[in-house]
Amino acid sequence: MRIGELAALTGVTPRTVRHYHHIGLLPEPHRTPAGYRVYGLRDAYRVVRVRRLTALGLSLDEARDVLDDDSGVELREVLGELDAELARQEEAVRLRRARVAELLAEAEGHPGLPTEGPVSPELTALFRRMRETADTLGGPEPDAAVKERELMSLLEGAAPQGGDQGAWLSSLVSAFGDDPEAMAAAYGIYAEMDALADADADDPRVEPLAARIVASLPEEVARMAAGVGPGDLTGGFADAFFDDHGPAQLAVVRRVVELLGEGAR
Repeated sequence: MRIGELAALTGVTPRTVRHYHHIGLLPEPHRTPAGYRVYGLRDAYRVVRVRRLTALGLSLDEARDVLDDDSGVELREVLGELDAELARQEEAVRLRRARVAELLAEAEGHPGLPTEGPVSPELTALFRRMRETADTLGGPEPDAAVKERELMSLLEGAAPQGGDQGAWLSSLVSAFGDDPEAMAAAYGIYAEMDALADADADDPRVEPLAARIVASLPEEVARMAAGVGPGDLTGGFADAFFDDHGPAQLAVVRRVVELLGEGAR
């Protein structure tokens, strides 16, 4: 058989056969005086075995090991490893489908999912209530509220489960999510933060706004935030977060940290 005939018989392409030669998976066959390769049934048998093994998910290197082992031990070991890997993939797919089902369930009966998603069901519900509150107040939603949602979404995705950031988020969701008055007050603070976007750091509105923010924080959130020092507001994550905040807005955050620290002493 010529290479085209071998490829047609075994269900591969001539290019694949040449690749098998190149990597040593298929030995070079006898050539005619004119230089054409001539294949036998043994070559076809080997190519078919390679195709079947790779169809199961084996790599070409694994297929070579199996073909070179006449005892069949290598095949059993490789198939055992493959079965374990497929089981892991199957479990991962099951978990992803379960998460997708949760998101679809959240979307039913609502205008849609948060644009910051996908996030947990708890944050999904909180973000939805935030937007509902913004709709009742009229006008464009404060930019500070949008940034707050982005921050919470980031922290939920980046924080290890059970860490302080996770507890911080849980406390925040619990405090503001079920309290319409607290949510409305939060939007008042967001609006005031927006008003300071172009203000200087010594703006007289900084101090009273910082005091209102501290008073509005849930006890658990305030306790954890009290451990943040001024040095934690620079470098890395902090620099990126404050990059689009004005001097007065940054001054508010720094003053909040100071007031929380004073209250903890």
